[in-house]
Amino acid sequence: MGDDLEALKSETLAALAQAQDHAAWDAVRVGTLGKSGRLTKLLKELGRMSPEERRERGQALNRLRDELGGLIDARGQEIVDAVLRARLEKERVDVTMPAPISELGLLHPIGRTVEEMTAIFGAMGFSFAEGPDIESQWHNFSALNTPDHHPARTEHDTFYLPPGQDGQVERVLRTQTSGVQIRTMLTQEPPIRIIAPGRTYRADHDATHSPMFHQCEGLVIDKNITLGHLKGCLIEFLRVFFDKPHLPVRFRASYFPFTEPSMEVDIGWSRQTGEIGEGGDWLEVLGSGMVHPRVLANCGLDPAVWQGFAFGMGVERLTMLKNGIPDLRSFYESDLRWLRHYGFSSLSSVSLAEGV
Repeated sequence: MGDDLEALKSETLAALAQAQDHAAWDAVRVGTLGKSGRLTKLLKELGRMSPEERRERGQALNRLRDELGGLIDARGQEIVDAVLRARLEKERVDVTMPAPISELGLLHPIGRTVEEMTAIFGAMGFSFAEGPDIESQWHNFSALNTPDHHPARTEHDTFYLPPGQDGQVERVLRTQTSGVQIRTMLTQEPPIRIIAPGRTYRADHDATHSPMFHQCEGLVIDKNITLGHLKGCLIEFLRVFFDKPHLPVRFRASYFPFTEPSMEVDIGWSRQTGEIGEGGDWLEVLGSGMVHPRVLANCGLDPAVWQGFAFGMGVERLTMLKNGIPDLRSFYESDLRWLRHYGFSSLSSVSLAEGV
């Protein structure tokens, strides 16, 4: 190896030893092996040499390039490891020590909203009901009068799982908590008055949709239940939840397989300012309707004797509206800065702004 190559190697090794961070290391790498690096320039000069000189010089340069490349990569990994060790040392926490007051945990907005919903509907006489996240197609679709050709049953909308142990029942990650309503009607004698908050899953992901999200559904089954009961229940809930005693609420005719008649529910808001209860615009917040007679019959209830209403709402949607949260994806990014801004003290109890 020539003197100039020995000098290049020595200078490169000295520069690597002095490099203590990624920026300094990268400067050495680029200065040596980059497009305009010192070793690269020497390789470009081979074309001006005779064949004999080029062969000997080229072999030496290639050996040096391989050697320096390995040394540079090794030093880069050392720097990465050192930075990681320093970060781990700095962020190490003694879990046996009590947490500082400033670091007390906060309740996630989703959990807070579920607590508020439970308190409001609880004051109306609703009980809390739960069910499995993995449902059979019968509980999730068929019992709810959803036909086989319905778009919600396609694979691009629903997460399907392998059959269960019986090898026949095709299972899904529930797309709604309506399966809890079915299970309740199958196991509990009317009258029934429940809400069913919980996780649900659909194959969708953008700024306003998530493959995992939360719903809160409600069900009332009794004799002589009418649309008037449904409207009174939902109007009261929305006005209490948003702390707007005179919140405008509108019901629009719609279609759901499991209710008849079906209605979308809108609240008044301002499109310009986003303020709830102000302006002349309307914003859809939930769906509702009278339980379809076929759903009652599927659960062993006589539609001539029992009637009821059901409703469903997105927990994230109502949380975003109430707290001014602009992006759904922020709920699941585990950003402590975001939680400190939008979170709630775990020590504060839920209080109803208006009597129910």
